[in-house]
Amino acid sequence: MADFVYIDGMPIQIEDEKNLLQLIRKAGIKLPTFCYHSDLSVYGACRMCMVENERGQLEAACSTPPRVGASIKTNTERLRKYRKMILELLLANHCRDCTTCENNGQCKLQQLAERYHIEGVRFPNTAKDMVDNSSVSILRDASKCILCGDCVRMCNEIQNVGAIDFAHRGAKTTISTAFDIPLSQSPCVGCGQCAAVCPTGAIVVRNNCDKVWKALSDETIKVSVQVAPAVRVGIGKELGLKKGENAMGKIVAALRRIGFDEVYDTVTGADLTVLEESEEFLGRIADNENLPLFTSCCPAWVNYCEKKHPELLKNVSTCRSPMQMFGALLKEDSKQASRKLFHVAIMPCTAKKFEATRKEFVQDGTPDVDAVLTTQELIRMIKEAGVVFEDLEPEAVDNPFGASSGAGVIFGVTGGVTEAVLRRVSSDKSRSNLQTLTHIGVRGNEGIKEFDLPYGSKTLHIAVVSGLSNAEKIIQRLKAGEHFDLVEVMACPGGCVSGAGQPFAHLDGKLARGKGLYSTDKISTIRRSEENPVMMSLYNGILKGKVHKLLHVHYGEHKGE
Repeated sequence: MADFVYIDGMPIQIEDEKNLLQLIRKAGIKLPTFCYHSDLSVYGACRMCMVENERGQLEAACSTPPRVGASIKTNTERLRKYRKMILELLLANHCRDCTTCENNGQCKLQQLAERYHIEGVRFPNTAKDMVDNSSVSILRDASKCILCGDCVRMCNEIQNVGAIDFAHRGAKTTISTAFDIPLSQSPCVGCGQCAAVCPTGAIVVRNNCDKVWKALSDETIKVSVQVAPAVRVGIGKELGLKKGENAMGKIVAALRRIGFDEVYDTVTGADLTVLEESEEFLGRIADNENLPLFTSCCPAWVNYCEKKHPELLKNVSTCRSPMQMFGALLKEDSKQASRKLFHVAIMPCTAKKFEATRKEFVQDGTPDVDAVLTTQELIRMIKEAGVVFEDLEPEAVDNPFGASSGAGVIFGVTGGVTEAVLRRVSSDKSRSNLQTLTHIGVRGNEGIKEFDLPYGSKTLHIAVVSGLSNAEKIIQRLKAGEHFDLVEVMACPGGCVSGAGQPFAHLDGKLARGKGLYSTDKISTIRRSEENPVMMSLYNGILKGKVHKLLHVHYGEHKGE
């Protein structure tokens, strides 16, 4: 016999819901919250999700398990008055320069103040005046913090970084780094997942649009741009398309209208990464040294390894990320050009902003990638330019780097790098084997995926990890004596489709993005990186005698931004 809870008089069946909030949302009621996030522990601090039970008592829906037969009210006069008071108190301790806030229009506090028709604040403003702009990836503004704790729990529980936490007590409570040092000097790895869950503008992605606009307006400079795989499936919903839809053709068209001289696909860099990393992997397998091979595409992971486990740097692939490979390639190709090249990368990731500034990727004072924009920043530029995105006709990227493979496209989802490498190293090059590889355990949104793969006389043990706390679990197992041959690590849960530079999305939206990349791969004429004809021309041309210089790097112990 089914068990029910009565919510505003409606019987709602209890299934696997862990709390009343999940049950209420199943009933189609959008109960307001600030501190609740399904991927994080329950904190119960904001009290916006309070409901009234049959005894007239108030209880927090996020931390109360469903009780069979309970009768819950979500919208009484008492509750509306209660929520308005909470909002008014939060606004009294909050910067209210909303029109100039980086998060204007996306702020949950702003949205709820409108929903509950807050017409004024009766209390003096006590917002704290502290801005930390030391990081090249994210910016913190204490005057906009509502102490929901989402950023703290994300940094500690999901990412195992611990760069920020609560400090002080009572009315003096703040979110701070240890000893209030600048974020750039803290353990922060620049993943930006704190910004991804922040409901206000207290933590936002650093905006580099002005730098790019300035370059576009300089006629003495040629401005080129590369677009990462995850961007094409992360941009559409904000600009009138279906969530997860591949919008690459429209992105190319929009970038040309904005004024970029050359538009390329980062998948070209991903194909190079597959070729170089697979060779490195096979070499280490043959020599049986420095195993497992850790992938190096994710700069937040590399940063984490440098700061927390420098002893493992010998295991990190020497391959540059696809962004840095392609940036170095373009800069090398432009050395004899009449105009200076300013190269922009559009990424789903905030850590890429830091990666572009690393000394390893600056040659003779000139970075291989001059500026990194996130998907969010690209959306802003499209809107600012007045481009009607949904009306654009799709266009192709520029030659001579126009061809790319499906293997490079799936780099944007967790497991994609591993699958692309396995396509390269597999002795079976049939199309049916491509389908076989999808069922060995490499796909899926789980934080840790493990599987074995026969290779000659060996059996390779492989792990695919997303979320840095999961990477830490694998590292501890390695230290305990377990063996892995290849470990793919992406700092953002689910991979680059969930990057902090992407527009906010719930799990269904992130899964739709991954599905969009796999669908693109499935209909690609070229499914393996080594089959991309551009690769041969690159190795026989620009890269000849310069493979190590342009495509590889050796990381050292990191001392902070």
